[in-house]
Amino acid sequence: MYSIFESEVRIRPDDIDVNNHVHSSRYMDYVLAARYDQMENNYKMSMKEFLEKNLTWVISDVHLSFKRELKLEDKIVTVRTQIAEVGAAQARVNFWILKKENGKEAATGYFLYTLVSTVSGRPVRIPPEIVEKYSI
Repeated sequence: MYSIFESEVRIRPDDIDVNNHVHSSRYMDYVLAARYDQMENNYKMSMKEFLEKNLTWVISDVHLSFKRELKLEDKIVTVRTQIAEVGAAQARVNFWILKKENGKEAATGYFLYTLVSTVSGRPVRIPPEIVEKYSI
C-alpha cells in the first residue's frame, strides 16, 4: 500500500470558463501541480532530479470523473494522490480533488505516467532506487 499525500492548489480567475465554473482542463493542471509539489516534498526526488538523470515522466493515459462543479469562490482545492501501482516503465497514480471548505469530492480519477529517456525519447524501466523512493 502506498502513502496518500495532499497538496493545496488555489483556484485563479483565469481558471474559470464561460459557464462560471473551473474549466475541465484545469483539473488536470491541479493534479500536475500537486504531483510536482509532492515529488519534491514527500518523495524527496523532484522533477529537476529526474531531468538531471535524463529522465522525464509523460502522461500515457488519464481518467477523470467530475463529481461536482468548482467555482472561483471555492478558492482552494485539496488534491490527494496515491500511487496505485508501479510497473516496468509506468506508474498509475490515483487522485481526488476536494473542495477545501467542506472536503467534498469535485473530481476523481487516475493518471498513467510513463518514464521516458530524454535522450532517446523512448520508455525506460523505472530504476530500483526510484521505485524504492516512491514506495513509501
